[in-house]
Amino acid sequence: MQIIVNAQPHEIAGATLAQALHQLGYTSPAIATALNGQFIPREARAGTPLSNGDRLEVLAPMQGG
Repeated sequence: MQIIVNAQPHEIAGATLAQALHQLGYTSPAIATALNGQFIPREARAGTPLSNGDRLEVLAPMQGG
């Protein structure tokens, strides 16, 4: 299925948010996710299904000052 990740289209095979994140290479636990504008906590990702055309935002903390 095709989803939009951080404004870029991606073809993924995973059916859940957790599977998609793994497939896309987001393995750090220190990320925040929003699906279609709604925050999804880490513990809910495995049970959050994805649909074709979903919009996913993934944010990672940055170092610096």
